[in-house]
Amino acid sequence: MLHFQRITASLAVLVVLFNAINTGNCDEQVPLILWTSDRVSLPDQSPPTAGHIVGQQQLAAYLEKALNVGPRNVLLFLQDKMSIEDFTMYGGAFGNKQDSVFPNLEAALMSSLSPLVLPAVSWPASNVMIGQLQDQLETSPLYMDAETLSQLRLNASSPALLVFRLPYGIGADLMSAKEILSGNDEVIGQVLSIMKSQSVPYTAIYTALRPSREAASISLDAGMGGGRSLLQARGGYRERERQRKMKEKAGIYGPVEYKEGENTCILLWAKSLSVSILRSGRWEDHNLTASTFGEGVSPNLQGSKCDQTNSRLVLNYENVLGHRSFKLIFAMSQRHYKVSARRWFTLDVVELEYDGIKATFNGSRNIYAPAEYSYHCESVTSFRWPLLVPRSSKDPANQWRIVIKDFQIQGFNVSGGDFSYASDCASFFTPGIWMGLMTSLLMVLVLTYGLHMIMQLRTMDRFDDPKGPAISVPQTE
Repeated sequence: MLHFQRITASLAVLVVLFNAINTGNCDEQVPLILWTSDRVSLPDQSPPTAGHIVGQQQLAAYLEKALNVGPRNVLLFLQDKMSIEDFTMYGGAFGNKQDSVFPNLEAALMSSLSPLVLPAVSWPASNVMIGQLQDQLETSPLYMDAETLSQLRLNASSPALLVFRLPYGIGADLMSAKEILSGNDEVIGQVLSIMKSQSVPYTAIYTALRPSREAASISLDAGMGGGRSLLQARGGYRERERQRKMKEKAGIYGPVEYKEGENTCILLWAKSLSVSILRSGRWEDHNLTASTFGEGVSPNLQGSKCDQTNSRLVLNYENVLGHRSFKLIFAMSQRHYKVSARRWFTLDVVELEYDGIKATFNGSRNIYAPAEYSYHCESVTSFRWPLLVPRSSKDPANQWRIVIKDFQIQGFNVSGGDFSYASDCASFFTPGIWMGLMTSLLMVLVLTYGLHMIMQLRTMDRFDDPKGPAISVPQTE
């Protein structure tokens, strides 16, 4: 325990030095802790100097050096928010070990031969770490929990990237944050116990997507009695605003974003969104794009909700095709499939609610993707190569059409307000490819038949000699 006590105390000192020396830096930082299972040693890696922020390239170098030698079964404990102050406040860094909320993490670091502690990692680098690990391990990430891991059998010779998402307290309730951190430590302990029972060596990483402390300031008194305040500017918001303005200048608008508290849980984007209704034998169209996307547009998302298994995005409109109240609803769910040993999400239904009437389109048969991915399709319609099908022949949906161009949606495992890797609806065998394959197969069959007929031709093996007797050929030959 003394080893981890020194680590956490040194992390607190690094925070003070960082704020005092690098006041002009505008990057937000999160801590990162890396360790391995018992009796597994990693090559020595020198920690960064005090006040240095580990960027994306340097973090990739740390991970590559560790994975080249260490176990390639990686456990990534990815917390929503975390800062170095969480360890100094709740880790018992100053002798109050009975109040520590990280007993399992401390035990793991004590048993590891070569733990690595990075006090300050740029949060954009931590956000792309899953992609870096995926490239280095050459395997897709699996979003897991302790219960699912107990049913999975790992192999030390096959690399695996297991991601465990951990929550963090919302708001200023310190007791709530302490309880949640304690619960996260219990999850870490359960996972490590399962890995130990399976005797599978592993490399574990504990970090976060965003810092939990939005501002940090230190006041230093000058020698002549005056004072100066060194306030570290946080540049995450400015950077996001800069990127947003660049996208707007390029004609690209952001997605519809629904948040539960401070965390984004649903994202929707489309190049074009329109609905049509059949009246008097004619289709009347209404374009909803301008009311949903664009600069300064804030769609009404009242009625939306999300949790670990179900998500529901409700877009509320007014005066659509003569209906004063009009809602477009995307209902999604996710579940674990034992055959593929992973979770998948489906767009179960798309509903239109207007004047007390509900039109329901079923999309679960065609619109699905791994739970950690987003779903993308160039065209989602209900009438031409439909991916959305009316629930029944008597459903009011038969009088409606939905057309969505360049559609992308994600209802689970959203991180940083950006879409995850997209699972596209376009299959490998497109109609053009099938036509080419069938034509080629037909030509091969014709050629094979022709060669077979040529090979069956039999030439004459006897010739008539005018000076000799005539040749008699029996009828059987």
